[in-house]
Amino acid sequence: MLRYTLMRLGIFAGCLVVVWGLVYSEVVPRGLGASNGMWVVLLALVLSAPISFVVLRKERDRASVRIVERVDRAKANLEANRSQEDGEDEPVRARQETAAPARGQAS
Repeated sequence: MLRYTLMRLGIFAGCLVVVWGLVYSEVVPRGLGASNGMWVVLLALVLSAPISFVVLRKERDRASVRIVERVDRAKANLEANRSQEDGEDEPVRARQETAAPARGQAS
């Protein structure tokens, strides 16, 4: 996941440099008033999103497989803990069930 995030940031940084160069050379408008910095960042975000979507498809798939494996492992651990707790409760439940009819007969 870290690798994918760093690759996304790299693509964004590349787009930021390209957009800044285009704005600096006045190929792309500078924005309104003092909004030049925000304009450059927003334009770089808009350009980097589809590029990342296409270029990083395989890395995104690998990251999602790792996440699914982690979730499955966590679910298995949780289920193992639940069954272990249920196993520890069985003797207590058995004693309570045998004691309940005895109490009912005494009344």
